[in-house]
Amino acid sequence: MTKNDILKSIQKIEKLDTTQILKLFLANFPIDEKRIEGYLKEADDKAYLDCGAEALKHFLDGLIVYKRGTPTDKTSEDTSVKLTNNMILKKLRIAYELKEVDLFAIFHAVDIDITKSELSSLFRNENHKKFRCCPDSILQLFIEGLKICEEA
Repeated sequence: MTKNDILKSIQKIEKLDTTQILKLFLANFPIDEKRIEGYLKEADDKAYLDCGAEALKHFLDGLIVYKRGTPTDKTSEDTSVKLTNNMILKKLRIAYELKEVDLFAIFHAVDIDITKSELSSLFRNENHKKFRCCPDSILQLFIEGLKICEEA
């Protein structure tokens, strides 16, 4: 799942237009409407632009502020931190204020049976011995499940 796919999926879930997406990017990330439109194009389109990890990170931080309110110091994390699927999952969990039961419901909506320990391993620190790397397939199914649950 590409960074552009994640951006487009969240855009569809939240029903955001390009102006609203522009507002979600935090002030310290310079971006214009034309670039956002490029992010939302299909990969075979000439106007397609690769979103990239830094842009997606700023968008997700903006989504957290949009969904939860006032920004905190957490939204201005070290920009050298690599954006992984696990981090994307964490940011979506924070933005939508998802509890464990909500996460189980989201995975259940896409027919994924996940145990409590498997779930918690996705949210652990990367250096923890029980950490589990989130594969693209799990992230993609999670976003699909989120879409289903948000529509319900």
